[in-house]
Amino acid sequence: MFRCAVTVFLALALAGVTAAHAQTARNFSAQTLRGALEVTEPPAVLLNGEPARLAPGARIFGQNNTTVVSSNLVGQRVLVHYTVDLLGQLKDIWLLTPQEAARKPWPRSRDEASSWVFNTSEQTWTRP
Repeated sequence: MFRCAVTVFLALALAGVTAAHAQTARNFSAQTLRGALEVTEPPAVLLNGEPARLAPGARIFGQNNTTVVSSNLVGQRVLVHYTVDLLGQLKDIWLLTPQEAARKPWPRSRDEASSWVFNTSEQTWTRP
């Protein structure tokens, strides 16, 4: 009886931690751009329909902020936020939740990001 109660308690506690983790808001930086990503043959990808590459050590985060292996996304087209390294390769990628995707406008290029204003605390962009 005691073991059963402990097992149920632990299961409920872990479920609560997982649910809380999944609901944590992600904060993006002003260098984070939005695009449509399709993994073709890792590290080769298409970003907004154009060829691009994943950087060595690139990280892909799922909607619940856990890491995703690029090969699990082959052939899928997903809306993402991403950053690039100094060589222009994709460094960090976040698969967007519906709430994150609804935040508009969001820059799709460095030129847009450099001319728009980013509010870090509200996670919103304003066009000039």
